[in-house]
Amino acid sequence: MKRRDSYIGTPVERIEDLRFLRGRGQYIDDLARDRLLHASVVRSAVAHGRIRAIDCAAALAMPGVRAVITAADLGNNIPAIAVRSESQPSLDRVVQPVIARDKVRYVGEPVALVVADSAAIAEDAANAVDIDIEALPAVTDRRSLENGAVLLFDDCGSNLAATLSAVRGDIEQAFREAAYTRRETFSVHRHAAIPMETRGLIAEWNAAQGRLTLSGAAKVPFFVRAALAKMLGLPVHAVDAVETDIGGGFGARGEFFPEDYLIPFAARKLNAPVKWVEDRREHLMATTHAREVECELEIACRRDGSILGLRGCAWTNLGAYARPNAVTPSRNMAQMLPGPYRIPHVQMDVTLYLSNKTPVGTYRAPGRFETDFCRERLIDIAAAELGIDRVEMRRRNLVAATDMPYALPKILPYGGSGEFDSGEYRVTLERCLAEFDWTAKSALQGRLIDGVYHGLGIGCYVEGGSTGPRENARMVLDAAGQVTVTVGASAVGQGLETVFAQIAADALEIPLEHIQAVHHGSTTGIHEGFGSFGSRASVMGGSAILVCAENLKKAICEMAAGQFGCAPAEVAIVDGLRAVSAGARRMTLAELSPDGFRADGTFSNAKRTYSYGAHAAHVTVDPRTGQVSVLDYLAVEDVGRILNPNTLHGQTVGAIVQGLGGTLLEQMIYDAEGQLQTGSLAAYLIPCAIDFPCIRAIALEQYPSPLNPLGTKGAGEGGIIPVGGVIANAVAAALASLGVEINALPLTQPRVWQLIEAARQAKGA
Repeated sequence: MKRRDSYIGTPVERIEDLRFLRGRGQYIDDLARDRLLHASVVRSAVAHGRIRAIDCAAALAMPGVRAVITAADLGNNIPAIAVRSESQPSLDRVVQPVIARDKVRYVGEPVALVVADSAAIAEDAANAVDIDIEALPAVTDRRSLENGAVLLFDDCGSNLAATLSAVRGDIEQAFREAAYTRRETFSVHRHAAIPMETRGLIAEWNAAQGRLTLSGAAKVPFFVRAALAKMLGLPVHAVDAVETDIGGGFGARGEFFPEDYLIPFAARKLNAPVKWVEDRREHLMATTHAREVECELEIACRRDGSILGLRGCAWTNLGAYARPNAVTPSRNMAQMLPGPYRIPHVQMDVTLYLSNKTPVGTYRAPGRFETDFCRERLIDIAAAELGIDRVEMRRRNLVAATDMPYALPKILPYGGSGEFDSGEYRVTLERCLAEFDWTAKSALQGRLIDGVYHGLGIGCYVEGGSTGPRENARMVLDAAGQVTVTVGASAVGQGLETVFAQIAADALEIPLEHIQAVHHGSTTGIHEGFGSFGSRASVMGGSAILVCAENLKKAICEMAAGQFGCAPAEVAIVDGLRAVSAGARRMTLAELSPDGFRADGTFSNAKRTYSYGAHAAHVTVDPRTGQVSVLDYLAVEDVGRILNPNTLHGQTVGAIVQGLGGTLLEQMIYDAEGQLQTGSLAAYLIPCAIDFPCIRAIALEQYPSPLNPLGTKGAGEGGIIPVGGVIANAVAAALASLGVEINALPLTQPRVWQLIEAARQAKGA
């Protein structure tokens, strides 16, 4: 007999890993079709320019080339990719067309699509397409706003894309009352998610049925289906978006890209399946970038370190177009500025501007990584100038359980606010300090030992999750007692098949082996889904499974009650979901319904959950080379309820490594002409397995969320949020005696060396 709730919270090994380890995964490049054609995208080599001519003759003359598609083949109304979330009217003017017609605005923008019998032929033919572009001046930074002579969109009159603000309380009052204020300028560099698997698609058109199937949809397949159907002039039900195995997403993959239209368009035009897989160079130049922001931030405090207010201005570089999630990082940067702290007065204004760079979007903890760096650095600076221990300053200002629910700043012009749901934020800080042995290690702060300086860093954060509005699930129970689960949430490598199976098995009180399969994401298996983003999949999808399980059991009991002639409440489901009984009467489910049972379930939630935590780091800095080494890194987070300790640990450690890579190694560098200088993994450095060996993660579940039946909170992004601020604080502490100030990322080895040399020269002067 299975014990109730025996799977949730236990370290069940990942079910999906068995097929991956056996080489049986079905990634997009593993798939083949009869009569399969291959596509290659011809991309602009110019950051900003007018298209004068496109000569396809040489490419079309090559054996095996089936078509070269340009804007002329799409007609007069070239579809544009709409902003998916938090749009503003001004953004509608600067959305991305699926292919460039008259003008190109970034290196890598699609100008043509070649379709051929093989990928090699398609690539050779793409190189043969001759594009005549009249180069225009490029803008790559905030000069885009100031230099009105260079406009990305001539009819807009400006490169300003949108503005938004976060407000709470009376910021002027805070600064009138403050005994101490401090203003500082910060910046975070452009970098990107860089999943192991690049983007890829297979599009198939069935002319007889008038149906299109797009395989390779990720993250938000239902959104992709709806957008694609509208662009192609098809009913939504005539398009299927199929989710394959995904080699990582991290927010960047799965949003609607130009290729999501161009490949289906080609398949329909040629009435043949078409496959496209981007290479790494394409991925680096064309898939969504993230993080680039400048910020001026000011803090107002009492002498005891109590924070009265935060105000500031930020400028976020959107790149050439507003992609579907272009606003989300800026919105999060504004609203999450106060983080986990009780700060009564907040004013944060964010300007979103255009430049001749690859468009940006979401990347794991969009906006929150950036704003945490700025805030946590400023808190350390303020604590030092006030003569207050930086840990104590955080401790005094953290939100307490008695404050819950605690309102967030309101976002204008949207009007949304939200609130923290539950928690005692000091608990994770104190646990982090104790496990890290902060007091003992503090003796090393700033010391030069064996030629390297030691430094400690600390930071606190909150992680928003369970983005609504709802999620759906379906369960099918066959006559043998095996259950198939289908959920609208998507899997991007986070172990959803395992976690969803655990939830379903517990909800139905059956052995885990009786969960025959867990399907997710694809539009073929369920009527509606919302995907995986904003740390929502387990909370929303898992809760939908609970609702679905109750509906399934209810359907069984109601049918059995009709057979037994009793009330449904008198029926018991027994024998591991294989039989029903009422008193002495008993019937197997196979006898009750030879065709089995099916039930649907929907979980709706308009409020977000908030995990929270604290991170600490011990680093050394070699002043001779600028090399930063991470000796110890510890994360403590309360996630409400732990569904699977193994998958949670993997999510947290993986996120920390991404954060360390983004802080110490990675950077998208452009020159003044808008040319990407880090267009390969030889130039764009990402972490290796040996780079950060000492990472520890502790998960707590002391404060379950009251907003969902599982009590869980999102946990996919928390590991990355505070990393930039924590490492920057540690490096600043290590180099304090040299007078080095840290107010910008990344902290690459050459840049740290330059900061040390500049500080030495300043002292010498």
